[in-house]
Amino acid sequence: MSDRPKAVALISGGLDSMLAARLVQEQGVHVEGLNFYTGFCVEGHTHAIRQKDQERPKRNNALWVAERLGVPLHIEEVIESYKEVLTNPRYGYGAKLNPCLDCKVFMVRKAREWLEAHGFDFIVTGEVIGQRPKSQTRDKLPVIERDTGAGDRLLRPLSAQLLEPTLPEREGWVDRERLHALNGRSRKPQMQLAQELGLETWAQPAGGCCFLTDAHYTARLSDLWQARGSKNYDIDDIMLLKVGRHLRPLAHLKLIIAREAGETHFLQGYRRRYPHLRTVSHGGPVALLDGTWSEADLDLAARLVARYSAGRNAERVDLELEDTEGGVRMLSVPPMAPEAVPAEWYIGA
Repeated sequence: MSDRPKAVALISGGLDSMLAARLVQEQGVHVEGLNFYTGFCVEGHTHAIRQKDQERPKRNNALWVAERLGVPLHIEEVIESYKEVLTNPRYGYGAKLNPCLDCKVFMVRKAREWLEAHGFDFIVTGEVIGQRPKSQTRDKLPVIERDTGAGDRLLRPLSAQLLEPTLPEREGWVDRERLHALNGRSRKPQMQLAQELGLETWAQPAGGCCFLTDAHYTARLSDLWQARGSKNYDIDDIMLLKVGRHLRPLAHLKLIIAREAGETHFLQGYRRRYPHLRTVSHGGPVALLDGTWSEADLDLAARLVARYSAGRNAERVDLELEDTEGGVRMLSVPPMAPEAVPAEWYIGA
């Protein structure tokens, strides 16, 4: 063990990082995985909540990949330190609120710090030249090496033959001829390589778990920031933005309305953080209220919640308003007609 070179591999849970780690592992290098938890990449979270998704697999793909490879995986929670990356990216956003280049710099810098703290020799990533326009073009890869301080201790096995030889190659820790020259956005070469390496199953080829690339999610995040007047958030905000219908009928009031029983159960867990409405005369959802309101505003909110209940066609629907201290108040309102709900009230619908 002491004579073997040691590599730390960034494991996202996608196919590319899985292949990169395997290619290095097969050359006799001791590999351990590293995964950073930002809160924005939780593939199984909504699957576990919604009843309609109960048959879908619920797993942490990074852990699953590490198990397939037979390597230890170190998961580090970086929610607070990641905030600066998301809210003030040096290199800007991609098509949505995805700070891809800043994110990669952040992850590789953290990996370098981990490497130095644990006496490892080099870093492995699953980057492929030309695969992602924001962070994996030929001119962006040197930026990552420079800004992170990783330099030529950063090995990209899938595209290594298209790049200058790195320290692990020059030192003979890995054989450059056994690395690859993948280029472009097609995933077919990776899938073929996976089969050649005996990897018969994998997660989404591109990882696919980052909510910051999702138009619906980022519309809700932008709305949250605008309503608060600052780019502030916490882990509960991250989770709640993934769940329910989000409607903003007024600038100072947003409703999060459950779409089914699984979401209702989940939102009930926030009843001590947010006041919430619940229909009692008819079956229906729980809705969290985020903001401030007058009596007229509350009436509007209750009618909206009633519109999504089993009493949507009734003359009136009775609801409970429960505050964060457990105090309850009864309301009775006519449900809002579907056509009376403007499309612009829906956030990231």
